[in-house]
Amino acid sequence: VVWLALIAETMGFMMGGTGGGGGGNFRSKNAASARSKLKCFHCFQPTNSIKFARKCVSVEMKSEAAEKEKVPLPQPVPGFFPLWEQNVLQTLGLLNPDDAKVANLPFLAQAIADRPKDYLQQLLNYSLKYGGIFKVCLLPKAFLIVSDPTVVRHILSENALKYDKGILADILEPIMGKGLIPADLPTWQPRRRAVVPGFHSSWLQSMVGLFSRCSDRMVGALKESMQRGEEVDLESMYSSVALDIIGEAVFNFKFLSVQRKSPVIDAVYNLMQEAEHRSFFLLPYWKVPVLGFRFLGLGPLVERQQRFEQDIELINDCLDELIKEALLTRSEEDIETLQKRDYDALENPSLLRFLVDMRGADATERQLRDDLMTMMIAGHETTAALLTWTTFCLLTNPEEMKKVHQEIEDVLGGRRATYEDILKMEKTRLALAEALRLYPQPPILIRRALDDDVLPLAWGNEKQVKVFRGTDIFMLVWNLHRSPVLWGDDADAFRPDRWLSSRSNPDVPGWEGYKPNMKNLYPNEVSSDFAFCPFGAGPRKCIGDQFAFLESVVILSRVLQEFDIQLATSPEEVGMTTGATIHTEKGLKVSLRARKNVPAA
Repeated sequence: VVWLALIAETMGFMMGGTGGGGGGNFRSKNAASARSKLKCFHCFQPTNSIKFARKCVSVEMKSEAAEKEKVPLPQPVPGFFPLWEQNVLQTLGLLNPDDAKVANLPFLAQAIADRPKDYLQQLLNYSLKYGGIFKVCLLPKAFLIVSDPTVVRHILSENALKYDKGILADILEPIMGKGLIPADLPTWQPRRRAVVPGFHSSWLQSMVGLFSRCSDRMVGALKESMQRGEEVDLESMYSSVALDIIGEAVFNFKFLSVQRKSPVIDAVYNLMQEAEHRSFFLLPYWKVPVLGFRFLGLGPLVERQQRFEQDIELINDCLDELIKEALLTRSEEDIETLQKRDYDALENPSLLRFLVDMRGADATERQLRDDLMTMMIAGHETTAALLTWTTFCLLTNPEEMKKVHQEIEDVLGGRRATYEDILKMEKTRLALAEALRLYPQPPILIRRALDDDVLPLAWGNEKQVKVFRGTDIFMLVWNLHRSPVLWGDDADAFRPDRWLSSRSNPDVPGWEGYKPNMKNLYPNEVSSDFAFCPFGAGPRKCIGDQFAFLESVVILSRVLQEFDIQLATSPEEVGMTTGATIHTEKGLKVSLRARKNVPAA
């Protein structure tokens, strides 16, 4: 298998890889261009025109003069095993060029083999032992493990253009192509600039109605199960309703997965499972000719790769048809005019319609397909997981459930939620935020260094850690969110009220602590100084954060309006398994009972 991986590595290099991942001597590089103008990484506009409500993060960008000179972005580091010689020697204890503490591996190796919660908890324990940065060395592969908010801020925000998605891009590119998540920097910059305006406030407020309509269909299915006396897997139902919402909101396609099965729905779920599988498979078999893909008329020999090719072809055909239909009815307008449309009255208010009609976007059909595929997979699975764990946390904390139930009754009074209602539902929003803290989606953020760098001094470390071009970095969001160093001795407890109080620790160098700002839709990386990153952070932060959070409030409030819920199993039997997101091990099985005060049909 190792030989096959090395063949894949060689093929990747011969088929277009550029640049090396060699360590060499560490050197600090200064930017050649002067910095003279502040722009926002979130929307690339001058900061004086951006309101904080849009949660834009202002950073220093290159000056206009440097942009005119077309200063090149750092080139990607090809391959699955950059710096392999250095990593092997560091694993054997023969050198330590980056000054990182190297973790002792026996317990961690077993935890990774067991997969679910154990390995995340073990990595948290290791961070408490070794500090905010330590290194895991596995012969040719090595990772820096980061659990310090100031280091996360440095990588994701302050120095973001020195890092890309690395091995995550290798895993996801066959599925998402050059979509926003796996895209290299030259592709990502113009695509983000084009897509972000589509998530404007008028569209988001219009989507609240869609969230309610899709939730109503789910509630109808739940009622039928309740009347038959059946237990229900809420995790599965949340996944279905989230997929229905993404289908209509992003490309105007009705999956209706709450009510039916279809080959397209099965293909979507298969692709998500494949992405999770690849995230845990250290060797990229899918890149090996014949074994992982068709080559010279042969292959692929791996059965799951055969199924993957069938699924990706089916979904591509569906998306291509929707894109072609949208292009045929294109009505080109500038961004300001598009944002003033009456989205409640439009027959097709989808994001695809916006992107196709936007003057000057000029995206290819392939790029639109990649963007849509990325939003469908990323925007569906994470929302379903958030709803699942929020419900679980409320069920295992009855006093908190009572508070949320009471707030829903007080604010909605039997009505469907509006955008204004959501802003008033503080307890519901904080319960969702607290579940995101305990069960972050995803639990790990992955980056690869495109240039040499020096990381800020992390808590528990004696030295600053050096980063070489090609270094793979795992930022453990799980560790950030559950660290007693950052959140106190009750960091593992579900306590939504914690977001109402400030939190700081002078023993964490450079961390300004958490400061409540209840004007925000949810606590975020700005108010927590990067100790809470539920949707990532910096220029590559999830562009659909507000969409997903509004959606979650509507779905959760609709379910709790209609039903009293009880776990049908013990909390321990629910279990936990981790892939691209954190799932239950056996589903969230519940029994339902109708509540008295429910909205009229």
